[in-house]
Amino acid sequence: MSARIGVAVMAALLALYIVLVGQRARLLLTSGDGIAVAMGVVLVVLPAIAAWALGRELWFGVRAQQVGRRLEAEGGLPQDEVAVRPSGRVLREDGDAVFPKYRADAEAHPDDWRAWYRLGLAYDAAGDRRRAREAVRTAIRLEKSDQPG
Repeated sequence: MSARIGVAVMAALLALYIVLVGQRARLLLTSGDGIAVAMGVVLVVLPAIAAWALGRELWFGVRAQQVGRRLEAEGGLPQDEVAVRPSGRVLREDGDAVFPKYRADAEAHPDDWRAWYRLGLAYDAAGDRRRAREAVRTAIRLEKSDQPG
């Protein structure tokens, strides 16, 4: 739940930032000075990029959660016994220990979204967030093509 609160706070702060920068951009765009107008254009473009990036990340989170729920409903989430910190994060040593099994499963079944999602969880447990996100993105793409209809 705290992650959702964090996301809501970040989204609200981005919205406030966009409003404040938008006001400055309007002033610069209407100033008539060439450099000020150019700065105003940049102030319009950068918040648009930030909003797009935030939207993309929010959509990734929603889809990752949907795929995770589907895998959980199927009983396919990893059942490995691993030690966790008080925060709930897996101890890196335990994550590293179970990682090879999930990597081998994803390599053996490259079209199985379930294997890729489990690999993403294993990457995350091993502390490799970039590869975890890549694996989960692959799982989302494969799961979407696996949908009936």
